[in-house]
Amino acid sequence: MPFADLKSHLAATIRLFRVPADNPDLMRAQFDAFSKQVPLLYFILMSNTIAVAYTYVNVAPDWLTMIVPSVLTVLAGLRTYWWLHQRHLVRSDADVLRNLRATNWLTLPIGAGFTAWSFALYPYGDPFAKSQVAFYMAVTVIGCIFSLMHLRSAALIVTLIVDVPYVLFFFATGEPTLKAIAVNNLLVSGAMVTVLFIYSRDFADLVASRKSLLAQQAATQALSDENFRLANLDSLTDLPNRRRFFAELSSAFADAERRNVRVAVGIIDLDGFKPINDNYGHSVGDRVLIEAGLRIREVCEGFGPQRVEFARLGGDEFGLVVCGDPEDSDLMRLGERIGSQVKLPYQLDTAHTGLSCSIGFALFPDSATTSEALYECADYSLYHAKRHLRGRTVIFSSELEAEIRSRGVIENLLRTSDFGAEMGLVFQPIVDAMSEHTAGFEALARWHSPRLGWVSPADFIPAAERIGLIRPLTQALLARALATARAWPDDIRLSFNLSAHDVCAAEGILPLISIIEKSGLSPRRIDFEITETAVTFDFVRAQQSIATLKAMGCGISLDDFGTGYSSLSHVHRLPLDKIKVDRSFVADINENPVSHKIVKSLAGLCDDMEIACVVEGVETRAQLDSLRRLGCDFIQGYYFAKPMPADAIVDYLANERQRLDGSGAKVWPKAR
Repeated sequence: MPFADLKSHLAATIRLFRVPADNPDLMRAQFDAFSKQVPLLYFILMSNTIAVAYTYVNVAPDWLTMIVPSVLTVLAGLRTYWWLHQRHLVRSDADVLRNLRATNWLTLPIGAGFTAWSFALYPYGDPFAKSQVAFYMAVTVIGCIFSLMHLRSAALIVTLIVDVPYVLFFFATGEPTLKAIAVNNLLVSGAMVTVLFIYSRDFADLVASRKSLLAQQAATQALSDENFRLANLDSLTDLPNRRRFFAELSSAFADAERRNVRVAVGIIDLDGFKPINDNYGHSVGDRVLIEAGLRIREVCEGFGPQRVEFARLGGDEFGLVVCGDPEDSDLMRLGERIGSQVKLPYQLDTAHTGLSCSIGFALFPDSATTSEALYECADYSLYHAKRHLRGRTVIFSSELEAEIRSRGVIENLLRTSDFGAEMGLVFQPIVDAMSEHTAGFEALARWHSPRLGWVSPADFIPAAERIGLIRPLTQALLARALATARAWPDDIRLSFNLSAHDVCAAEGILPLISIIEKSGLSPRRIDFEITETAVTFDFVRAQQSIATLKAMGCGISLDDFGTGYSSLSHVHRLPLDKIKVDRSFVADINENPVSHKIVKSLAGLCDDMEIACVVEGVETRAQLDSLRRLGCDFIQGYYFAKPMPADAIVDYLANERQRLDGSGAKVWPKAR
């Protein structure tokens, strides 16, 4: 055999007697399994040794039957105790390797010691005692090999240290029976070694497959953790999402209920975000949302001593859960800080955008006794803030609770109301500012409930929108208004208000078109008034609806201009005929220079774009004269007339003609 092959075989043989230090996972698995078998190994050695020593007590010298087996048994007992004491310790790979190597080295003297002791006893016994020595060595070595199967190197050392001298010794006796036992033990040991190699290979494969399985499980767990994280994370802002928010709310509420402390829910809505989205595009809108989210989160993280959980609920709404027994003053302070940060300018490329935010809070246990009800109370606080205190913070109170009850009553009665019998219309003149001739009438809805009496449109119109009745209500009132307008002179127009739900519905405005066509009134005599808020609700769909109405010949007025999400883009992107200036700018037009300048600017804008300017809320002659000087086209207000029922219009127009066709004097009562 070439020297290189001999060297290779020698190296392979040496590896059989080494611990696999290059495979830490296999080494640790061998150690864990082997440490559980060591007590059994020493139990076999001690019990069999005591049995053989007892057989030779009166035959062999005391040092062989008492001293030597006692020493060997004590050593085995001490090793057993050591292993039992050490097996629950957490060990490093270096400790495991050191212990396995120590076991290899100890196997050699222990095996040699028990073998030498057995051979020393053999000459003193009779044939039965000698047979017991042979049986003791054969059975013990087999038991030891089984016990050492997880540490192949140690099992091979025991086999060599015991079996080779065993076979040679008993062959040297010349006794046929003992020679047969030696041969039989040699064959069994060979079979055991074969099984040992197979088991060692399979054990290594099992460890490798277990490692692979654990790696797969770890990867699966990591993927599951990532999926859970993503499922609870808003993809745009990287903030906790709606799902995470309600989980945090449920947990915080349960903790507050158990500890009998207060917890608050807050909802934040960005005021003016929709115009930014419309004017600058969704990419800019996304960047504004991200920046606003970062600002609010910084405020929440730095707000103490309360802990504030913050999440994006969707769109431009964010949620807060305030833990730590907060007081009303804490919530107002938090709201002010958030509002101050949100109001700071947003520099996006060449555009500067400004926002504000409205915030609604509700406290447990003051406002509600369940987390769901607490959230609903916070939502109503936000609703109240957006309607009456835009850009401010509102905490749910007993007054708002009374409003909710009242709102619930209105909604329930509205669901069961007979639109034909309970709903009505009144009409307010829209007058030419220069000639003072009535150019048209605005139809205004009125509801007389059998239970509540007269209900303000400011209450029942939003209620109809909330419960999904605004579209059938609009259709019923439009049909009645058109029927009324047919009796008017041909030069008198009808102005009718549409809500966001009317112009942004998925099925479009086809029902309204059908009503117009069936009415017999020319579409050219109809003006539809649409608020800026309705336009921003869904600008694209609103734009399509307005274009359709315009194509029919209807006029389009932008109502309440300057009070909502004011944006000049709505003026130049929509086919408008009129802009209605809100009454809030007229009340102090002669006292407040700012109001005067605003109306002047709006009148100039309308003139430049060839759009009629309609001013609401005119109540005095001084206001009328100022608006005339500013170039406003049409006037609406109590100075000319209050809203009137349909049957009063004929008399109103007759009186107007009489006044204007008479002496030429134009004297109007302040209000009618």
